[in-house]
Amino acid sequence: MAKNRYFEDEELDTINTHTLKRLLGSLGRYRLTIILSLLLMFVAAGAGLIGPWLTKIAIDVYMKNGDVSGLIRISIVYLVLMLANSLCLRYRLLLMVRMGNDFIQRLRRQAFIHINTLSFRFFDERPVGKIITRVMSNVDRIQQMVKHGIVNMITDLLKLVILFVVMFVVDSRLALVALCMTPLLVLFVMAVKKPIRHAWQSVQKKGSNLNAWINESITGIQVTQSFVREEKNSRIMEEQLQENYDSWMKAVKLSVSLFPVVLILNNIGVSAVYLLGYRYLQWDMITLGTLIAFTQYLWMVTDPIINLSNFFNEILVALSGAERVYDLLDTEPEIVDRENAAELPPLKGDVAFNHVHFRYEEDNPVLKDMHFQVEAGETIALVGETGAGKSTIINLINRFYDIQEGSLTLDGFDIRDVTQSSLRSQVGIMMQDSFIFSGTVKDNIRYGKLDATDGEIIRAAKAVHAHDFISQMENGYDTEVKEGGSRLSVGQKQLLAFARTLLYDPRILILDEATSSIDTHTEKLLQKAVDAVLKNRTSFVIAHRLSTIRHADRIFVIQDGRVAEQGSHDELIKKKGLYHNLHEAQYRKVI
Repeated sequence: MAKNRYFEDEELDTINTHTLKRLLGSLGRYRLTIILSLLLMFVAAGAGLIGPWLTKIAIDVYMKNGDVSGLIRISIVYLVLMLANSLCLRYRLLLMVRMGNDFIQRLRRQAFIHINTLSFRFFDERPVGKIITRVMSNVDRIQQMVKHGIVNMITDLLKLVILFVVMFVVDSRLALVALCMTPLLVLFVMAVKKPIRHAWQSVQKKGSNLNAWINESITGIQVTQSFVREEKNSRIMEEQLQENYDSWMKAVKLSVSLFPVVLILNNIGVSAVYLLGYRYLQWDMITLGTLIAFTQYLWMVTDPIINLSNFFNEILVALSGAERVYDLLDTEPEIVDRENAAELPPLKGDVAFNHVHFRYEEDNPVLKDMHFQVEAGETIALVGETGAGKSTIINLINRFYDIQEGSLTLDGFDIRDVTQSSLRSQVGIMMQDSFIFSGTVKDNIRYGKLDATDGEIIRAAKAVHAHDFISQMENGYDTEVKEGGSRLSVGQKQLLAFARTLLYDPRILILDEATSSIDTHTEKLLQKAVDAVLKNRTSFVIAHRLSTIRHADRIFVIQDGRVAEQGSHDELIKKKGLYHNLHEAQYRKVI
């Protein structure tokens, strides 16, 4: 299978301060938690910084003078400081983990809610796997930085500054020698910053491609097995996995290069301090306690530098995820309510297409000057060749897409002037591919009417002749069905979807090949229920089997984006036009 647009790398803006500022700005609600966490970190850092100074006093004063009681006192003070350090770090960790989890939960909820507002065109152009990646994996990458990175960065920066000051206070000559490696470290970090950023962006892209491929493969498993594509798809999977692995390893190799360089440069500084300190001891220029305390402070410099270098990696990983999450959140829905959109009042059911022009893509019109009127209570059948525009008509009635020219009115109300929720609450649709959600049979039927009683659910099921097979299941209406209704036949899934639509009780009902997968016997029973349900209700029925629409009030033959013919079944047969030809061709095929 050739790689298609699903596997193209997504080009986003490079990481900039705007992304970081936006991420930090969203943490404003947690300012008290962050402040408390910083205070705990400062107390812990302060307790840790006092330790080497106590060591100096213990060596130069108490040990030198043989003061055992003084050593015991200073040891107790040291233990108390270490206990305070441990407790502060523990409670700081609990605070930040709680804050990080809450932040990620809110961000993921915000992304999911926003996705539900996006228009159909958004999903037409993006595979599900990539969307899931942005809601799950990309958000997860932000979590580590939020929980630990930000507070640690501030604390480590301040700790580093304080350490430099203390080292100069202890001995400025040793401090200058110890810090001679710092400029080299800064230059190295600046040199690897851009390659690391690009490497982690590549990881995001390859991971997104892999998720998209897995989702597509699982969704199309029946087709895969039917065409014996397992081996070929396995090879494609290997390629995707290898690309994902290679991108990870490249990013990791670049990221971990920071640690050994920091360690090597710091060891060079420590070695220089020991060499110079040894000479100073010989010349009585410093005390042994001062040298030991200074080297302890110098080793303490290593931790914040390594932490900051790790935080640099964390922020690159987090921002490469954040830019994709924000790219999703910044995607504006194509279909939006106008500023003064009104609530659509209860409909009678009049529908009018007034010279409607529509296209999904530029220079590829689907509907061309579509013009017709439907009176309340009429049943309209839409027939025509594949791609003629039948499904587009029903998509426009629900305002899943906006027309480019003309207008579409319901009871005289332009659907662009009313709210989407008030429109769709009165328009029911049942598609050919009936999706069944995980949950009980009862949950699936009441999906569009959460306050429906058990009696209403059973009546809807009986109306579409689904009650019998539901009653035969182990727990009846409380039987659990898996996602996609895998334990149900195609016909049973359609019957459940039909019951769900009927319970919704819309004023305008759309059936898109709704009975295509039901056996002949069930179809006859269902047709009686459908006739009763469609009575006094405006309905649009798309069906390739012309036998199912013989009793429609009018049949529209759609050709090349226009209504080429319209009339009752008998009228169109007598006319001997397009519908007559379709009917004869289908009849001969059946014979």
